[in-house]
Formats: sequence, structure tokens, C-alpha cells
Amino acid sequence: MQKPLDKLYKNQSLIYKYILYIVSILLIVFFFPKGGKFKYEFQKGKPWQYDNLYAPFDFSIKKNPLEIEQERLAIKSKQINYYNYDEAISNEVFNLYEAQFTSVFNEENFSEAEQNTFFKVGNEILTTIYKNGILKKTEQKSNNKNFYLIKNKEAKLLSFKNIYYLQNIDTVIKSVLEQKELTEFSSQYEALFFDIIKPNVFYNQKFSKKEIEEQLSKISITRGNIDEGKLIIAKGAVVEAENYKILDSLKDEFESELWTNNNYYFIIFGYTVLVALVLMMLFLFLKKYRNEIYKNNTKVTFIFFNILLMVFITTLIVKYNEAYVFVAPLCILPLILKTFFDARLGLYVHVLTVLLLGFVVPNSFEYIFLQIIAGIVTILSVSELYKRANLFISVGQITLIYIVGYFAFHIIHEGNLDNIEWLTFGFFLLNGMITLFVQPLIYIYEKIFGLVSDVSLLELSDTNSKLLKELANKAPGTFHHSLQVANLAEAAANEIGANAMLVRVGALYHDIGKMANPTYFTENQITNVNPHDELEPQKSAKIIIDHVINGIEIARKNKLPDRVIDFIRTHHGTNLVYYFYKKQKEIDEFTLEDNFKYAGPTPFSKETAILMMADSVEAASKSLKNPTFIIINNFVDNIIAGQMKANQFLNADITFKEIEIIKKVMKQKLTNIYHLRVEYPE
Repeated sequence: MQKPLDKLYKNQSLIYKYILYIVSILLIVFFFPKGGKFKYEFQKGKPWQYDNLYAPFDFSIKKNPLEIEQERLAIKSKQINYYNYDEAISNEVFNLYEAQFTSVFNEENFSEAEQNTFFKVGNEILTTIYKNGILKKTEQKSNNKNFYLIKNKEAKLLSFKNIYYLQNIDTVIKSVLEQKELTEFSSQYEALFFDIIKPNVFYNQKFSKKEIEEQLSKISITRGNIDEGKLIIAKGAVVEAENYKILDSLKDEFESELWTNNNYYFIIFGYTVLVALVLMMLFLFLKKYRNEIYKNNTKVTFIFFNILLMVFITTLIVKYNEAYVFVAPLCILPLILKTFFDARLGLYVHVLTVLLLGFVVPNSFEYIFLQIIAGIVTILSVSELYKRANLFISVGQITLIYIVGYFAFHIIHEGNLDNIEWLTFGFFLLNGMITLFVQPLIYIYEKIFGLVSDVSLLELSDTNSKLLKELANKAPGTFHHSLQVANLAEAAANEIGANAMLVRVGALYHDIGKMANPTYFTENQITNVNPHDELEPQKSAKIIIDHVINGIEIARKNKLPDRVIDFIRTHHGTNLVYYFYKKQKEIDEFTLEDNFKYAGPTPFSKETAILMMADSVEAASKSLKNPTFIIINNFVDNIIAGQMKANQFLNADITFKEIEIIKKVMKQKLTNIYHLRVEYPE
């Protein structure tokens, strides 16, 4: 029973990767649309590259959204609205007319005969006005010249010319009075009608809305049918407007038809195989070219999590409205991966993710082309992400590439600028704005996955940080030594293309363990008293060796990233504390070297190897007296040769050429440090 458990324990990392691989495949396939894929790829304006295509079944030609929208707008523009005629208001006006007539045409000024005549004329004016009613100008809800007037429960089609508006009643009064040759009394009639006339025709929203909904519901989403066996397009024929619509309709019909024909499990199997191949390519790339990442399950999980996140966001947007597909900020993926890893891995993962999304999005060729180009621009343009201006410039370039690419595709498809979807450009701008949120996302990822970015490294490199200030106060000599090592290591890293920011931060913190016993290290001794003189060589060696362990503990207590702690752990590798070993050897010739060696591990990256060289060279350079170029040259060669002889760089992925470049940089730096000034005459 113990052997299977031991085997399981030894292979737990590999087992975890298998589980991650299978779960990722299942999730991605689950996110994919529940339908088949049309087996032909076609573009408007391009020749049909396949054999003659005949209709495999009867199907209808679907109208595109633009055609349907145009029909909707045409119906709305011809809409005839309904208006209610309020009989009660007109009766009220006639009653008010009778009641107030004598106040204007009184007995003192007019005879009874005149009053009767004037009353009949006024009554005729009101009858004319209220025949079809009075409408406020603001009540007109349509551009149509006609409307339905609902009067006595009957709807009558009228023109707006046949109805009066409250604003032009005075023209009606004058017209009738001119016919009766009573124009001199127009002021009296206007005064009389001014207070009593009211609008009595009102817009009927309920009936009008119901009518327009009925008309819109009659719009057909298809136009014509294609019978089974009919030739759709011949080989070599250009896919033009009409053929394109038929092919697009066949594609939609085929995908829905295929899904309902009991082929569910076959399609799932096909998706699973293709997704498995893509993710397998990612694992193979990591194993062959990024083995240190492959061995780290946290980093592998981080990469897969980001792929799944992008697939999920994109499929969610496509299911909601496929027109918004370019809102998904896919370029965040290479941005993040380049920040935490490197550009090549970022682009590789981006391309694989885009290939996966080709199953989900419409116009997959156009989408894949634009996203890959945008990903390449992201990788090429983004550098030093901790500088805010660089991020804004890069996002601007990415957005511009989207816009230019989409513009070019539209010209290819349409042959002109007609019907261009200007809203899509807005989606590209929105995509760019969302991409700017990569900074807070990087911070969140650092906390969740324990990774470190250049932004965090920049913060850690601040010598006013709490931990470095504590180091400066407790061990000022060590602090000064760390600054010098940081300068040497950063210069060397820049020359060989290593991560200079990471090396600098690692150098600043590599000796923080000396704060536990600062006076036991020569750079912090300000008197001639050496506490090691009172200790046995073995105890002295233990104090020296323990500064690595103490440094790791202090770093973890202060929550330094693991990538920085790696520098503390490896900066002495498995080297021998030679001075105390030699002293102990004089006392006991059977002394074991292992008791005087650092626990390691040895450097496992270019950056940690650079720090080991810079630390040793800077510390030993303090013993140089009257240095010359030849002395410095031999001095650096001997120190680094000794480290190479001790096999300290076997796991560091660093070449002999790079080591020679590092040596050259350090020689130049030390020459500058020890350069004697020219003596000027007094």
C-alpha cells in the first residue's frame, strides 16, 4: 500500500497537470456554442474555391438585419395614428357660447334681430370648427398626412388638412365672417371664442401602438425559398451580394439543422479533440521552451485560468449580441503574460486562445486576423508597463490597428464605404478603455497567484521602503554593499538582455538576513574588534551561513515575492565558507567541507547567476590595494572562474558568452570605481 502512495506523491505535480488539462478542455467545450460549424469558408467578393454547391435540403433565404430594419423604418414612416374625438368638450364649448354670448353682443348695443343673426353666425363657426374637432399642434405624433379619428365609436380616415388647430382658429373665424360680410365684428367674435374654445382631439397611444405592433409583426424574416438540389453557386464563381445572402442563410440553417439531427455527441467529440490539440500544444511548448514555468503548477494554472477567462468573456458576449464581439479585451492576455513571463510565451498563448475563439465568433477569419495582428502589436509595443504613458500609447496603437483592419475588411467585402458600421469603431474604443484596466488586474493577480510584475519591482526598489530603511539603520555597511551590488548586477543584466529590474531588486534585498547579527560581518564593523575572534571557526561559519536562512525568514515575514526570495536563497549557492573552513582545518584535519557549505540551491536563472557574480566581485574588491587594470582583470576572472569550477552555474541557463559579457561589464565598473584622479599642480 505504501508504494502506490509514494508513487502518487512523487507524481502529484504531473497528476495535477493532467487534471488541469482535462478540466480546461471540458470547460472550454461547455462554453462553446451548442451547434455545428458550416464546413465551407467564404467571403464576399472572393471566388468560391470548392466544388459546385447544391442545396442539401429546402431552406429559406433570410433577410439580413439591415433589410429588416429598413422595413421597420418604412412601416413606422407610413404609420397612421389614432386620435379620440371628445364629444363632451365640444358640448361644453357650445354651452359656454350660449351663456357668454350676451356679454359680448348685449341688448344695449345690438337689436334683437342682430343678436339672432350674430348668434347663428357664431354657432355656424363653432359647428365648422368642431365638425372634426380641434387638435393641438404638439399632439401630432406622426409625419403621415393622414390619421384615424375615433368619433362615436367609429374610426374615420382623415387628412390633417381636415382638422383645425388651436393656433389657427382666428383664420376660421375671419373666413366665415368674410362669407357673411361681418368682418367688422371679428374682434367681438375673437374675444368671445378666446376663452371658451378648447381642443377636443387627443392622441390615442394605446390604439396607435397596437396598430404599429401588428404591422411590425407581419414583417417576414425571409424572402423566398431554395429547393433541395438547386445549384447555389458554381466552382470559381464570385461570391456576390445575392449568392452571399443565400450562402449565409444556408450556413445558419445548416448549423441549426445539424444540431437537432441527433449529432450532439459527435459534435462534442469533434470540439473536444480540437481543444485538446490546442491545449496539448501549449503544454508541449512549456515543457520544451519554458521548463521552469512547466514545473511550477501555480504558473501553469495562472496561464490556463487566463485562457479560460478570455474564452468565457467572449462566448458570453457572443451569446448576448455577436455584434459586440470586439468589446472583449483580448489583448489583455498577452499584456499580462508578457508582464509576468516573457513576450514569446505571451504571443504564443494569445494565438492559441484566438484559434479556440475561432469556433465561437462570427466571421472567424476576420476575427482571427485582427486579433493576431493586435496581439503582435501588443507584444512589440508594450515595454516598461510600470510607466503609465507607455500603457496609454500601446493601447492607442492596439485600438488603431483594430480600426484600420476593420476598415480594410469592410472595403474588401463591400467595395465601398456604404453601410459601414460606425458603431463598431465605438466598440474598438471601448475595448481600448477596458484594456487600460490591466494595471489593477495585474495587482489582483499578484496577490492571488503570488507573482511579481515590474510595477511591484519598482515599488520594492525604493530605498525608502520600510525594510530597506531598517537595513540601512541596523547594518549600514551591508546596505551600502547591496547598493553597489545592485548597480553592478543591473548593468550586467542590461548587457545580456536579462530582467534588469528583477536583478536590481534581488540585489537590494539579498543580504537582509545580516540584520540579525550585523556586527559579525566585516562591512558593518566600525572598530578593530572582531567578534569572530572569540568564537570557534565552526560557530562563526554557522553565523555567516545562517544569514541566508534569516534573510528568507525576514523576507517572508515582510511578504516579499518568491522571485525576490529566490535571490536570497541562491546568492551563495553551495559555496564554501573558505576562511573559517581553513581555520577549522588547522585545528582538525578531518573537518568535513559540508559543514562549512551554504545549503543552496545554486542559481537557476540568468538573474540569480548575475547576482552571485556581482556579490562575490563587489565584496572581494574591498580587499584590493592599489588596483590596476591588470589586477582588476585577473581578480574578476579568478572569482568567476572559481564559481564555475564549483559548478554554481550548471542550472542557471546562462552561456559562456554571456558570462564573458558579464565579466567585461564588471571589470569596467570596478575600473571606474577605483580610477585614480589626475594630480593637478598646486
